Amino acid sequence: MKTRVDAIAMLALICVTAIWGSTFFIIKGILTAIPTLDFLGVRFFIAALVIFVLRGRTLLRASVTTWKRGLMAGTVFAVAQIVQTIGLETADASVSGFITGMYVILTPLLLFIAFRTPISKPVVFALVLAFTGLSILSLNGFSVGLGEGLTFISAVLFAVHIVLLDQWAGQESGLDLVAIQLIALGVICGVSALPGGIVLPSGINGWAVMIYMAVIAGIVTVGLQTWAQSRIPATSAAVIMTTEPVFAAIFAILFGGEHLTWRLFAGGSLVVGAMLLAELAPRKSSTADEGLVS
Repeated sequence: MKTRVDAIAMLALICVTAIWGSTFFIIKGILTAIPTLDFLGVRFFIAALVIFVLRGRTLLRASVTTWKRGLMAGTVFAVAQIVQTIGLETADASVSGFITGMYVILTPLLLFIAFRTPISKPVVFALVLAFTGLSILSLNGFSVGLGEGLTFISAVLFAVHIVLLDQWAGQESGLDLVAIQLIALGVICGVSALPGGIVLPSGINGWAVMIYMAVIAGIVTVGLQTWAQSRIPATSAAVIMTTEPVFAAIFAILFGGEHLTWRLFAGGSLVVGAMLLAELAPRKSSTADEGLVS
């Protein structure tokens, strides 16, 4: 059982969230020309094609269990992406970000329900800090409708994906698990974009953004997350990954002309504090430590 946070794995997850945060600024322009589902379909189809060219022969020798697990994890992640995208059509982006960030709370709850994994007091405090920070960063008025409901479903699915990787990443070939997940993402997102035809990016800038999203924000991030979660507790991973909106805001300030606000400073400070607490808590805990849930 993973009870300690590996420093390199923590840095890998921070890189993942930094890349995810950069995408909010980068894709802002391209989504005005390409429907979101088409964007997801082309993005993950390219990622799947690249990974198949690189790992195709090796994947033919992968075990049935590895294929089943990779396809299941990839399917969960793909459906989460699609449901979140559809929810954004009627939900405010800020509210969507807050609801999606609820996976930080849902992940330890799912672990406890499915595997009776205990939750230590420091981790509970980190979860509260992260949830509060996300609220300050993202929530400015709230109403519940179809979009919000779909976004909550996506948050549950993101939490399920984190839990699945927590259970499987250390048992399977990391590269095979990453590759199969990306193939599932490419097929599912590609099929979802087919109705009505697929709009492709135009010009060098459009394709450059698409390739960045496919290779760096697709292959690299899925690979780093899968590897990191073979070395880090799922609850700690979920807290660390809440830094995504902080990085999104930083990129928006540096390159998007936005300004530093008290919400960003206060909310971002709480999220970073929660991340550090989640990183330090397992190091100070032992199997004899008393958890809040056991």
